[in-house]
Order: sequence, then C-alpha cells, then structure tokens
Amino acid sequence: MSRTTAVLGEPAQGESWRQAMDSGELLLVAAAGMLVVAAVAQTAAAGLVQPRIALAFGALIALGEVLRLSLEGGRESAPIGSAGAFAYAVVLTVGGQPALQPALQVIAVVAAGMVLGALPHLAAGRPAGLARMASRLIGVAVAAALFRPLSTIVAIARPGEWGLALALMAVVLVAGWLAECLLGALISADALRARFRVALWDEMRVQLPLGAAVAATAILIAFAADMMGLAALGVFIAPLLVTQMAFRRYAGIRATYLETVRALARVPEVGGYVEDGHARRVGRLAVLAGRELGMSEPQLLELEYAALMHDIGQLSLRDPIPGGATVLASREQQRRIAELGAGIIDQAGVLDGVAEIVRYQSWPWRGQERAPPVGSRIIRAANAFDDLVGASTETSRTMAALEWLRLDTATEYDPRVVEALAQVAGRRHRSRR
Repeated sequence: MSRTTAVLGEPAQGESWRQAMDSGELLLVAAAGMLVVAAVAQTAAAGLVQPRIALAFGALIALGEVLRLSLEGGRESAPIGSAGAFAYAVVLTVGGQPALQPALQVIAVVAAGMVLGALPHLAAGRPAGLARMASRLIGVAVAAALFRPLSTIVAIARPGEWGLALALMAVVLVAGWLAECLLGALISADALRARFRVALWDEMRVQLPLGAAVAATAILIAFAADMMGLAALGVFIAPLLVTQMAFRRYAGIRATYLETVRALARVPEVGGYVEDGHARRVGRLAVLAGRELGMSEPQLLELEYAALMHDIGQLSLRDPIPGGATVLASREQQRRIAELGAGIIDQAGVLDGVAEIVRYQSWPWRGQERAPPVGSRIIRAANAFDDLVGASTETSRTMAALEWLRLDTATEYDPRVVEALAQVAGRRHRSRR
C-alpha cells in the first residue's frame, strides 16, 4: 500500500520516505495469513462445497487481481476481483440451487484467487501488493462472516422478502468496505505519520466511488445468479470493467500532470536561478510538514504543486539572486517573484488554488490585512529552511536553520509550521543514524 510521489514527492538520493513494508503492514499481512491458513485447513478437512461455483468465482477474483489499478495516493484496488469476492460472500442461489459455501470457504477461495492473480505481477517484476490484498481479504471476510450464517434463512424468506435480502446484503457489504477503509487508514496513519482522522477521511473519499460500484455489482451478481447461473459473473462485470478503465485513464492524467509540473519546476534550476534540487526538496518538506499539521491528500497535492513551482517567478529577474536564496532578498523582491509566479500559474486556468498559495508565499504570517493561506505559510518556512540548509545533511546546520526560523515566529514564520518542520527534520536525522 505504498504512496506514490503524487502525494509524497520524490525522496532525495539515499533517502526513503517509507520502507517497502513497515511494521503495521507486516502485522496486517500476518493476521490475514493466519486467517487464510485456518480457512484453507477447514476447507481441506471438510471438502470444497460446490467446487464448480467456487472455481468460477475464484477465476473471476484472479482476473480482477491481474487487472488491478492504482488510485489516488498510490492505493491499489482490484474492483473486478472485489466485486467477485463480495458476490461470492453474499450469493444465495446459483442456477436455482442454494449456495452452501461457509464463510471459511469464501475466505479460502478469495485468497487463492488473489494469490493466482498476483503471480503475473510478480513475474513482471512488480510488487505483489500484499498489504492491500490483505485489506481486501479481511473486508470480504467480515462480509462473509456476517452473511453466510444467515444465508439459509434469507434464501428461504427471499421469495416473499426481496427487500430483506437486499437490505442484509447492503449492510454486510458496507461493513466489509468500512473494514477495508479502516485498515487502510490505520496503515497510512502508521506509515506516513498522518493523523488517523485525516487518513480515514482520505481513504473513504478515494474508495467511495469504486466501493459503491463494487457493492452494486456484487448485489446484481448475487441476485442474477439465481436465474442466469454463473453467466451472471460475465454479464455484470462488464460495466465495472468500463468504470475501471475510466479510473485508470484518470490516474494516468494525474501522473502526467505532476510530471509536467515537475518539468516546469526544473526551469529555474536549469537557468541557474536557484540551486539544483531546491524545488524538489522544498516540495518534500512542505508535504511532510503539511501532513504533520493534518492536511488532507487533496490539500497536500495542491501544496506540492505550489512548492514545486514557488520559484518560477524568478525567471523574470534580470539578475539572479545569489544562490537563488529568496530568504535573503528584499520584501519587495520576494513579493514581485511571488506575484509573477502566481501569474504564470494562473495562465493554466485550472490551478487557481495553487496560484493563490504561490501568490501569498512572501507574506509574513502576521501583520498583513489578511492571513496568508496555511499552504503559503508552509512554503515560506520550507523555502527559507532549504535556502539555509540546502542539500547538507549536517545536524548542526539543520539546528541552526531551525533556530533562525524560531527567532522570527513573532511575525515572519508561523510557529506551528516551524515546529512541524522541526519534527520532519528530526525524523530525517534519526533515520540516518
């Protein structure tokens, strides 16, 4: 469940913002592994119930894992596989025959399908995505554990109580979706040092559109399987496949957009106006400080765009500032650079929020007719910090820069932002020991 640079920014040479799998993810994978072992052992001992149905749903889940996609923030999702898994958890009858699979068999079949679907990714050298797979598996396990013990009662009552079956399916599918979101938020909060409330909101916001489509498709399959048999799997997965293609295209556009912003951010560096790597470092510091302050992912993405392009206004200068250090420039020059940079960004027509952050980056946090946006305050402090420290890894230089910023917290720099930068810098130095 790694986060892409669309949110984090690129790490510096030799520095990793997070490990490939941290302790929280390992715990989640271990818990899911124990659940799978118990499910497989029970299924092997009792024998596979209705193997033809199990194989059909397992194949659909495997296909869904092969076709999984990346959502905002680098989250991996397998909507087709999830729809098949949830449908297998709540299906009542297939071709007129009651679906008799117990909850543990649902878990075993879903796990087997996920593993088979992950093999092509491993063969292509891509990560298996174990943490996200574990989250999806546990979400399905919650739905199966709630629904399968009641499935016989619901199947008997269903001819006259379609509403009861539909309501129960909806409730357990929402419970499974919420379980997956909670796990994703817990892992994000632990790995990214984000606030849990913010991480949960981001997780639910990103997962809601596909989650609704997955739940609706699972319910349609569950009801249609009574009359259509296993053919319902293919018929009702097609609309979800179209939706998935739309999400994949949107993710591609977002990635291209960020690469374009990064290319623009390099122009002042190539022109010799600022130090090489300055924009990337400021972007990284700004995002991490913003996360310390509880900003959401959309806010962080907007902040990163602004941080990467905060010096683009320097291209208008006749003579570059020595070292590109705007912290040493006059107040008037700082404002001119910010205004010109915001004007350039305004030309895009779709980055109004980014332009506003850049426009007010030169404003002190107090003493003006209006308070600058929090993003502007973050960039102002992060830019000054990097102007003073640069690419240096010396602890003494970092501490001196932080103390310099603290001396100006009465009017120039927001003290909350400075302390957030101190937390970020402290973790960076501890990680290098």
